[in-house]
Amino acid sequence: MLRVMTLNLNGIRSACAKGFLGWLARQKADIVCVQEVKAQLDDLDQAILRPDRYEGHFHCAEKKGYSGVGLYTRMQPDRVVSGIGSREFDAEGRYIEVDFGDLSVVSVYMPSGSSSPERQQAKFRFMDEFAPILRRLKASGREFILCGDWNIAHREADLTNWRSNQKNSGFLPEERAWLTRLFDELGWVDVYRTLYPDATDTCYTWWSNRGQAWAKNVGWRIDYHVATPGIAAKAVKASVYKARRFSDHAPLTVDYDVTLASAPVPVRRSRRRE
Repeated sequence: MLRVMTLNLNGIRSACAKGFLGWLARQKADIVCVQEVKAQLDDLDQAILRPDRYEGHFHCAEKKGYSGVGLYTRMQPDRVVSGIGSREFDAEGRYIEVDFGDLSVVSVYMPSGSSSPERQQAKFRFMDEFAPILRRLKASGREFILCGDWNIAHREADLTNWRSNQKNSGFLPEERAWLTRLFDELGWVDVYRTLYPDATDTCYTWWSNRGQAWAKNVGWRIDYHVATPGIAAKAVKASVYKARRFSDHAPLTVDYDVTLASAPVPVRRSRRRE
């Protein structure tokens, strides 16, 4: 069984201070995709870069304290790929891929457009650049799992207040139509929705820090496993963990009925206390 997890950390050092690494060690995840690292490699100690039984791979943003993605793996990947070849967005640290045989797992962080009209336009530019890349990946013959914060709620069931958010970033008609094309035309699969097509309030992965959104479960589903059909068909179970909070997002875990034949990461003893 292959267990793949994704979580927007909203700052890796902040999440680790809240016990993320100690919790992670008990989850038996094989690959962990993280987004919004908000750190440079020089800012991270060995306990974060290489926690027990994991190897960390990161693509940090050039701007300090901003964006950045990473992956923790229990196996040694055959290859690590950072970026999508974009002059604008590779500098923001939004894509990192690890390859194991004929399977690739990606941590992806789509820009948010909620802070300003300028950032919304940047989000649209990213979508325009990313779509042909997704088409090429799909046609490559490899199996892909793209995990991360896509910053789009696809359907009305994917957020609590969908009526009042139809003109807000993350639920704009253009954004939702882009995801629909990704699934219906390009042939990618929304793994969670395939497993749980009718899930509503149990599917949320992000809650605003305003008001009492977390307490009242006024949430959004914006974190996804988006996969090629072959590996998506191997998904057997998915869950959103809400018992503890490490950021404003919740971890999304999917178990796939596959086995990776790769060498394990050498065991290291962390000196960090949780």
